[in-house]
Amino acid sequence: MKILVTGAAGFIGMHVAQRLLARGDEVVGIDNLNDYYDVNLKLARLEALKPNKRFRFEKADISDRNAMSRLFEAEKFERVVHLAAQAGVRYSLVNPHAYIESNINGFTNILEGCRRHRVEHLVFASSSSVYGGNTRLPFSEHDNVDHPVSLYAATKKSNELMAHAYSHLFRLPTTGLRFFTVYGPWGRPDMALFLFTKAILEDRPIDVFNHGKMQRDFTYIDDIMEGVVRVLDRVPKPASSFDPRDPDPATSDAPYRIYNIGNHQPVELMTYIETLEQALGRTAKKNLLPMQAGDVPATYADTEDLRALVGFAPATPVAEGIRRFIDWYRGYYAGSARP
Repeated sequence: MKILVTGAAGFIGMHVAQRLLARGDEVVGIDNLNDYYDVNLKLARLEALKPNKRFRFEKADISDRNAMSRLFEAEKFERVVHLAAQAGVRYSLVNPHAYIESNINGFTNILEGCRRHRVEHLVFASSSSVYGGNTRLPFSEHDNVDHPVSLYAATKKSNELMAHAYSHLFRLPTTGLRFFTVYGPWGRPDMALFLFTKAILEDRPIDVFNHGKMQRDFTYIDDIMEGVVRVLDRVPKPASSFDPRDPDPATSDAPYRIYNIGNHQPVELMTYIETLEQALGRTAKKNLLPMQAGDVPATYADTEDLRALVGFAPATPVAEGIRRFIDWYRGYYAGSARP
């Protein structure tokens, strides 16, 4: 198939593109290569993809309406994996306009391209952040998620609603995937594992929020990648069991679905740090801080629906995932200036 992967220079985008290429698909990757974090890391990810002759990259911004219209008109994609977004909960407190431009306006352009050119299936990235003020664990796709606690979460919830509208109005098959704390090789420098590893190796203290009283459903990148590709192959259909008098948020009478992709094994933050310390052979200096605005104390994915759909759910042990990240980190930055 000919597949568009947006955010191809990103952490998840690079891995998904690799998986699609490995099975023989043609992949067109786009990214605006913004400077939210180290552009050199993004370029290095693209270099890892370029040797494959079935991969092409175009620098483009999803919020550029005309550019997206031309792209869809020229390429005639069969399916789309939409991973481009302005990421990060904390940055949304600093630069909210970036989230509207990319996550709302940009997503509108992707939806329009898919609708007008009859894309077979749009799979898009949502986030565990949409669960917001929910405290019932594990988080289920069948629960209400109308209480976001950050603008980032609100834009991801908006994406789910926008996709449903297009699925209903135009019968565009769409599937939203709520990712849970993704980590691993080629990860984002603003994520905890990257920040912690860098600081510990440089003998600097790490910031530990909510005094370490946090739980996260850390999910290894290979599991995320596998889940995305398997879901892409399962084009949703209207649910015959959908009851409009008692609507289920995870299903619809439109060709639309929502799934969690998480490890289903939440880990205490302090345990995560201890595992990292053991892998590095160093002890972290911990700067204990209160909870940050927009953050939540715990995430925990119910993955039964994903398993029922594709016969797979993430399960990589955190210790193994951390070891693989450290191996990559040391190799990537060996002999070069620290990021």
